[in-house]
Amino acid sequence: MSVYTHLSDDEFFAFCGLFGVKFKKATPITQGIKNSNWFISTDSDKDGEHSYVFTLYEERVPDDIIKMATIMHALKDKLPIAVPKIKLTAKGANIGEDCVMRYENKAILLVPKLQGTHPTTTDEMMCQQMGKALATLHQTLQTLQPAEDYGVPLYDWARVKQRETAYMPTDEAKLMNDIWQAYDNLPKDLPKGLCHLDMFADNSLWDFSNTPTLTGLLDFTEVSVEYYLMDIAITINDFCTTWGNAENGESVEFNPQKMHAFIKGYDSIRPLTDNEKNALPIMLAYSATIFWLLRLNVIYYNREQGRTGDDIMVKNPDLMKRLASLHWGRV
Repeated sequence: MSVYTHLSDDEFFAFCGLFGVKFKKATPITQGIKNSNWFISTDSDKDGEHSYVFTLYEERVPDDIIKMATIMHALKDKLPIAVPKIKLTAKGANIGEDCVMRYENKAILLVPKLQGTHPTTTDEMMCQQMGKALATLHQTLQTLQPAEDYGVPLYDWARVKQRETAYMPTDEAKLMNDIWQAYDNLPKDLPKGLCHLDMFADNSLWDFSNTPTLTGLLDFTEVSVEYYLMDIAITINDFCTTWGNAENGESVEFNPQKMHAFIKGYDSIRPLTDNEKNALPIMLAYSATIFWLLRLNVIYYNREQGRTGDDIMVKNPDLMKRLASLHWGRV
């Protein structure tokens, strides 16, 4: 993730010591857009090796990160998760609280670094594995009840839409508003539960030494109670799309065969209802508009707060606009 807050080596040493980790070096991780992240090397690591990931959460309040740590511990025996470390002084009353450190009213987690690499491309077999993984996540988290006590609040995207569409070209605002209206008309009884809501390819790790094998699922900061179909659409949109270079006028290409492979994997764990199958085309378009707005919102707040520099990465909102338009044309 981008690095917004800077810590000294002494601070890293002290925080890591709370977990019995002997700190040697922190290396910034600059991919992503929301939190400050570093790889942590310990005394036992060779040069260039890292044992842990240290995350300082810039936006989510500590109570939200406590919920997230609880969720990750619930998933640890079902999926490849980097389970947050527990403080040496933990009393065992609240596993989420026992994982969280605080810095200036911001939460920090220390997690083991998982093996594997982020995919640069995907294939149908990988999409099928991701379908199974997401369905397993949905099923497993049904054990945490009431679900609303564990999910973080959903962002007020309607407010962001109102702000952004006021300045958009007319055709773009119409596209967004038309998709939004179609979403509002979907059945209200679609199955809901705790969802990841950010399962992009860069939030997964894979072993490519032979047949691609899923080795890690990352970034649980957005886990909320939402339609399962929304989570499915978000994941399909990234795993089944080839993103062109918007600045060079390259197109966004969506692969239906990969989507069918994903659905096959998902159905093998939690079969979709008929209403979910019928609603999927609109949900694909709607979820793309949400990430279109998310990226516009990041640009807005970076500008408002004066965030600049090489450590700040901004993803192009135009790519999600193009994907939303592509899906809308097929509804």
